[in-house]
Amino acid sequence: MKKLRELLSDTLVYGISSVLARFIGYLLVPLHTDVFPTSEYGVISLVYAGLAFLNVVFTFGMESAYLRYAKDRDQAKNVFKTLQMGLGALSTVLVVLLVFLAPVLMPAMSLESTGSENLYWMMLGILWFDTMVLVPFAELRLVRRQWLFAIFKTGNILVNVGLQFYLILGLGWGIESVFFASLIASGLTAIALWIATAPMLSGNWDTPVFRKALRFGLPFVPAGLGYAINETLDRFFLGNYLSQSTVAELYSPDMTSDDVVGIYSACYKLSVFMLLLVQMFRMAWQPFFLRESDDPDAPELYRDVFRYFNVVAGICFLVVALFAQHIVQIKVPGLDVYLVGEQYWSGLSIVPVLLGAYWFQGWYMNFSAGIFIEEETKILPVITLIGAGITVVANLLLIPHFGMMGSAYATFLSYASMAMMLYYKSVQVYPVNYQLVRTFLMMLIAALSLYALPYAIGWMESEWTSRFLMLIIGSAGMVLLALPNYLKKR
Repeated sequence: MKKLRELLSDTLVYGISSVLARFIGYLLVPLHTDVFPTSEYGVISLVYAGLAFLNVVFTFGMESAYLRYAKDRDQAKNVFKTLQMGLGALSTVLVVLLVFLAPVLMPAMSLESTGSENLYWMMLGILWFDTMVLVPFAELRLVRRQWLFAIFKTGNILVNVGLQFYLILGLGWGIESVFFASLIASGLTAIALWIATAPMLSGNWDTPVFRKALRFGLPFVPAGLGYAINETLDRFFLGNYLSQSTVAELYSPDMTSDDVVGIYSACYKLSVFMLLLVQMFRMAWQPFFLRESDDPDAPELYRDVFRYFNVVAGICFLVVALFAQHIVQIKVPGLDVYLVGEQYWSGLSIVPVLLGAYWFQGWYMNFSAGIFIEEETKILPVITLIGAGITVVANLLLIPHFGMMGSAYATFLSYASMAMMLYYKSVQVYPVNYQLVRTFLMMLIAALSLYALPYAIGWMESEWTSRFLMLIIGSAGMVLLALPNYLKKR
């Protein structure tokens, strides 16, 4: 239990910073959805989608490589300097390449038609700065300097959000304010992190370490691209493969595909609660399982972590899915606007599906332990690219008939498939009894609690009481399944 408490402590610290950062950042949603029309919000989403793709390429998997090889603290300074300098050189070359590719990429991101070409150049600056903080942030995680990590992460979002409010409300800037503020925040964060980790640069360049890190990390690039496809390609499909006749039939004759992208992107943000849980867990989980990998009892520890993770994820699913319609109606103090603009509420039906997709992503993070420990990372691009293929095919098949809901189900199918493929590979190279019967039952209980809500409302004639009743019943069922002696042999 001591080790579980250590993991919980680290997760909570990362969670505090992540929750605070996300909460502050979420203030931008009502600002953007109130100020910008749905079509311009769709452009913002497309540029961020481009950033997600390019961020994967720029990192070269070096975050994971650093966590793997710098845990030997005698060599940590050499590893730090080697990977930081190597990333600096590689990312600079990529920025120059993207400058030359601007005539091709700008139209694909809908920038030329909007007259916002400067967004592309700001995006390149954000990419470079974000790459150059990758190794320093990994070092803070590895040595458990969680609070310093939290300070830098929170400071970044405070600068970003504060500057956006000033530029949009004070100076009347348009969507260029979003990326200018991000560029300034990324630059300041990079400078602060370089100063904080400057002693680590006293090591020596080590070519064999760089080669080893590339061999370990490069499989994360196609793997990350597959993940980025799952995360962002649905916006491109909705924007380019949703016909006007389908938009009129499913939604409104007055809407366009750009409007659908904007609505989908705004409602997608409600799934951030599950994504936040997964990401804060990942921050603590990766260095934790690497530290514990030499313990002969590690497989049992990883099993227990997976079981308790599913309880928390299931409760998160129920809270957001049951109360999504009320969450979006929260008024932001001082702005007198809803958390999500009323014109975006027509997309709320996608929220439970996306929450389920991110729940499966949490499974994927748990199952990655054996792959990291046994250095079998070459399987990751295979799995994620298969997942990306599922995303592409499912979007093409489902969007013409179901619109936004089709994209949501495509994401769900992709993440579920990836999680199960990684499970089968992970237990082959590093056996862990994850007790899948138990955890699938937790998912079933959560889904049935949501499905039963309309019947509960009709029976009790009180919407709030019914929602809380389903939350209590579902949560109690999952907690019961999490008890160590329940379904023990499963």
